[in-house]
Amino acid sequence: MSKIAITDFITNPDIEKELLGELLSGRVTPETEVLLVWHEIINEDYLKHLPKLRGVQRYGAGFDTLDLDAIRSQGIIACNNPDYGVDEVSDTAVAMIMNIARGMTLYNEAAKEYLKYWQENFNSRIRRNSATTLAVIGAGRIGGSVVLKCNALKFNVIFYDKYKERGYEKLLSAKRVDSLEEALKDADIVSLHVPLNEETTGMISRSFINAMRPGSSLVNTARGGLFEDISHIYDALRSGKLYQFATDVLPEEPPDADKLTDAWRRSEEWLKGRIVINPHTAWYSKEATYEMRVSAARNALRLYRGEQPHNRLV
Repeated sequence: MSKIAITDFITNPDIEKELLGELLSGRVTPETEVLLVWHEIINEDYLKHLPKLRGVQRYGAGFDTLDLDAIRSQGIIACNNPDYGVDEVSDTAVAMIMNIARGMTLYNEAAKEYLKYWQENFNSRIRRNSATTLAVIGAGRIGGSVVLKCNALKFNVIFYDKYKERGYEKLLSAKRVDSLEEALKDADIVSLHVPLNEETTGMISRSFINAMRPGSSLVNTARGGLFEDISHIYDALRSGKLYQFATDVLPEEPPDADKLTDAWRRSEEWLKGRIVINPHTAWYSKEATYEMRVSAARNALRLYRGEQPHNRLV
């Protein structure tokens, strides 16, 4: 019996098995009614082999691998899973922001050459948090968490999110701006927390960077698809338009050969301490992984039972 099946990645479905029992199969068959999806691309071609499919449940929050039009056209319900990893991703973003603000990786590199003087070699660009403006772009679960945490760290926090209702700024105790341009021109550090969709794909363009304050810094813990071309980041760092850059995501993972990641891998002198690249692991902790798998499995069971699922996309 293959009523609920895992498409990929999970090789030991012990957590799912505990919740789903005999309904779970590690193999997708024409009898499968609900899919648990990690990275598999679910499109029209994939769906044509599954005549009994009624539901698609993503393990993760992102759903750019799901062809929602194809899924909708066949009357199938699709859900994502944004209920895990909020603290993990927002903590990673805050760590990246704090590294930029306090210059830790810059000092780590520079201090290797300090032979005569030590504490006298301070970075004159470093300012206290309250004198540093942080712009958070996208103030949902993760972006909102970053706002609250950086409020506590006494940054001057502003945010832009045109989809949040008026008055939401009161909940976050942060200044709201009404345009992306206003957020970019006023910020010392910009942190991105938007979903990947038609509107946001390629939003980190040359014009986006040019709209930023000269010498400001950029953090991206959202999606690699937000980059129009990663070479724009290279050019901006090389010219000094960007001071520092930190990201958890890239357009290609692992990255193909490009100017930015090549220079990062070679630890080129001009770039040392100014760049942090994580391998798309901001979401991860042991606790978040367990929470993700439990939440996805429970929602798959709701789909199978015909109950109202959480986080429905179509």
